[in-house]
Amino acid sequence: MQKPAVTDVTLSELIRHRWSPRAFADKPIAPEILVSLFEAARWAPSSSNEQPWVYLVATKDDAENFAKMLSILVEFNASWAKSAPVLALSVGNTVGHDGKPNRHALHDVGSATAQLTFEANSRGIFVHQMAGYDVEKAHRVFGIPKEFEPAAAMALGYPGDPASLPQRLQDRELAPRTRKPLSEFVMSGSWGHTASFISK
Repeated sequence: MQKPAVTDVTLSELIRHRWSPRAFADKPIAPEILVSLFEAARWAPSSSNEQPWVYLVATKDDAENFAKMLSILVEFNASWAKSAPVLALSVGNTVGHDGKPNRHALHDVGSATAQLTFEANSRGIFVHQMAGYDVEKAHRVFGIPKEFEPAAAMALGYPGDPASLPQRLQDRELAPRTRKPLSEFVMSGSWGHTASFISK
């Protein structure tokens, strides 16, 4: 299933076709392709080249770790994410190499995950990131050190049939995609003033 964004200006097809499905096909991601997604994340920019990202990854054929990853998700997310062939958790090291707090860590983790996502999309794989998971449980279950902060859980896989989802999720899967207008978040001069190059 495709849900290309209806954009106000011309954009790369890779960006237009990125979205976050909940229906995943019963098809594994080949190891060499999975490696390429994290290689893409590896080359993301980061403040002072700290590269603060860590990814905990569980494939469906690793039943024990897949169950652990499912266990940290809220029930709603676990109900559909269980069908994805790969689950992951992005984590950021909030302490820099100099021992000082790295306030940009989660920004950089997000940047790495964005690169992972677009590499995935270029290969027909989709990524659904989730805020709905138990942070404290993630620390316990995976033994994450306290200076590392979980950022987002992710389901990765090939798009599936929306009919495989419960009706309430089918409705969300098929709903049109929407975004705020640029005039609400591109500012210039002072807060709340839309940048002059943005059409009202």
